[in-house]
This record gives sequence, structure tokens and C-alpha cells, in this order.
Amino acid sequence: MTSAEPTATDTPENAAEHEPDYRFTLANERTYLAWLRTSLSLLAAGVAVVQLVPAFPIPGIRSAIGGLLVALAVLTAAGGLVRWLRVERAMRRDRDLPRQRIPWVLALGLVLLALVGLALVVTKGLA
Repeated sequence: MTSAEPTATDTPENAAEHEPDYRFTLANERTYLAWLRTSLSLLAAGVAVVQLVPAFPIPGIRSAIGGLLVALAVLTAAGGLVRWLRVERAMRRDRDLPRQRIPWVLALGLVLLALVGLALVVTKGLA
């Protein structure tokens, strides 16, 4: 039995770890950096909506959109970090890669923003 194979007494927390192929580690890091870039883009969009976009016909909607974008930015940054850690741990322990929920959260948030944007375009067209 090699040191990379789990024994009967190994739990997920103390399973034998090994150094994975550096290419996989670097790919995981690149993915993490992509999550951070996405987070920074959402944060910049949130600030831009609040500071640069003219007022909408509905009071407070600009702040709500900006707040949702900033919240998505925070969730994306935190989710990217958690994902990076979980994938790194799985690779070091020869485990299956964990499933991720953060893409669903991000997609649902962006769909919600798109629907709000569509509603604003329609209401402005009707006015």
C-alpha cells in the first residue's frame, strides 16, 4: 500500500496527502484567479451603477441593483476561495473533485439582475 492510499483509520480530515502534479495545482490556481476577476468585475459594476448611472424612474432601484452586484461580488470571491481550497484538498488526497454551488448562485443572481434590467427598459419605454 502506498502512502497516497487511504487506510481504514483515515478520515477525510487526516487522510494521507501527497503533492499533486504541479499542472493541476496551477490550473486550480488559474481558476481561482478567474473567480477573483469575476468578483472584481461585479464589484466595479456595482459601484458604477450607484455612482454613474442616471436615476431610474423607481426610487431606490439604482441602490438595490448596485447592492446586489456588490453582494454577488462578495459571494463570488468567497466561493472562489472555498472552491480553490476544496479542490486542492481533494487533489492532495486523491479524492473526487467536489461539486460546486457557487456557479448556480452567481447565475441566479445575474438572471435576477437581467430581469430587473428588462423591466426597467420596458417601463421606461412605456413612459
